[in-house]
Amino acid sequence: MTNSNPNTPSHGLTRRQSLKLFGMMLASAAVPALSGCASSESKVSAVASDWPTLTIEPISVAGYGQDPDLIMPPPSPWPKTLTQEQIALVSRLTDILVPASNGQPGALQIGAVDVIDEWVSAPYTQQQRDRDSILRLLIWFDEESVRRFNQPFLALNESQQFVLLDDIAYDKNNIEQRLQQPAAVFNRLRSLVLAAYFCSEAGSREIGYQGNVAISGDYPGPSEEAKDHLDGILDELGLSEYAYQQ
Repeated sequence: MTNSNPNTPSHGLTRRQSLKLFGMMLASAAVPALSGCASSESKVSAVASDWPTLTIEPISVAGYGQDPDLIMPPPSPWPKTLTQEQIALVSRLTDILVPASNGQPGALQIGAVDVIDEWVSAPYTQQQRDRDSILRLLIWFDEESVRRFNQPFLALNESQQFVLLDDIAYDKNNIEQRLQQPAAVFNRLRSLVLAAYFCSEAGSREIGYQGNVAISGDYPGPSEEAKDHLDGILDELGLSEYAYQQ
C-alpha cells in the first residue's frame, strides 16, 4: 500500500460543501450498492470472528424529507456524529487509501473525511447500515492493533499499520475467516472514500471529466461520430423514420 504524510490536515469542508458531495454520491453510480457485508449481522461465525458485537445506537433525527430546498438547503439537516478519535482514525485510513501525489491532492485534502462523517451520520437506511458496520470497523482496527502490537492503530508505526491493512485490503481467496468481515467492511469504506474523492473537483479533473464547462460562442452540436452512433441505435430500434420529424 502507498502512503502520504499522516499529519496532513483535512481540507475542512463547510457543511454546505460536505452536503454537496454527499448528495452527488447519492445521485451517482460512484457508490456501489450494498453487498450485505454492511450489516450488523455478520456472515462469519461469531466464534471464529473478532468482529465487535456492541450495540451502536442508530440515528433518529429526520432527514431532508421528500421535497428538499436544493437552492438554500438547511444549514444542519442532521448532526455529524463521528468523535475526534474516530475522525483521526478515518483520516489516517483515508490518507493511506488515496494519498496526495505529484502535486495532486489526496482524499484527505479534498475533505473526504467530512463526507464520510456526513454519510455515517445521515438518518437514511443505507447510511445507517454503513454507520453500524463502519463504526464497528474502527473499533476492530484498535482491538486488532492491540492484539497484535499492544497499541491502538494510530500509535503504530507505518510498517505495523500496513501489515494489518494488507491482511484485509485485498481480495484474497484464502483470507482467514476471522478477517472476512473486517475485510468486507473495509472494502465498503474504501468505496465511500473513492466516491467522495472522484465526486470532488480534484478527483473529477484526474479522470478527465469535462462537465459543467461553459462553451464560448454558439453550441456546435454533436460530433459526426456521435450522430452516426445515435443513427445506428435508432435504426436498431426501428425508429429511424421518426428521428428527425418536427
